[in-house]
Amino acid sequence: MRILLIEDDIQIASFIMKGLKEAGYYTTHACNGRDGLALVCQEPFDAAIIDIMLPQMNGIEVIQQMRASDINTPTLILSAKNSVNDRVRGLEAGSDDYLVKPFAFTELLARTQALIRRSQSLRQPDHLTIGDLVIDTVKRKVSREDVFIDLQPRELALLEYMMRNKGRIVSKTMIMENVWDYNFDPQTNVVEARMCKLRDKVDKPFDKKYLHTIRGAGYRCDDES
Repeated sequence: MRILLIEDDIQIASFIMKGLKEAGYYTTHACNGRDGLALVCQEPFDAAIIDIMLPQMNGIEVIQQMRASDINTPTLILSAKNSVNDRVRGLEAGSDDYLVKPFAFTELLARTQALIRRSQSLRQPDHLTIGDLVIDTVKRKVSREDVFIDLQPRELALLEYMMRNKGRIVSKTMIMENVWDYNFDPQTNVVEARMCKLRDKVDKPFDKKYLHTIRGAGYRCDDES
């Protein structure tokens, strides 16, 4: 699970990142609103924790820009402002929850996990489709042109991750963290090896190719030539 933290207070950010890491989450940190917005526009995150009082662009503006760009990442606002009007303003901007500073980390973690659970329950479709490639997420079956494709569990997890991020470039690090669930070792070629096997089954027997290598960046799954 990947979480974006946009917080300019280094002490608070370190405290949150340490706790999230111990809870099994991978956290990307931005110190200002503009950099945070750029990150959430470029990479998929399971949740975002955003302070309101940020340099360059405040948290409310970040969330408004996210929603205007159809980025539906579940978002938790952190703020020292605790009036009803402040909370309402944050929620109306598009945030999913609001937590007042100072806070207990256990509450932050519980609220973040609840946001992720709700988001996943709403967005998990029964089928993922790109062109004639289909994953039945309930029966855990894959087919192309109505032909069943036999995938190993890790291959299926990799393909599902790629299809859920259709059109986005995902790096080897992101794949390792989300499919293998451990930190990336730059010396290993496990991603390349598994992607090669997946292509042999999903792309090679067919004219249309859906799994693309983006040199120096990672991989992308889409139906573009």
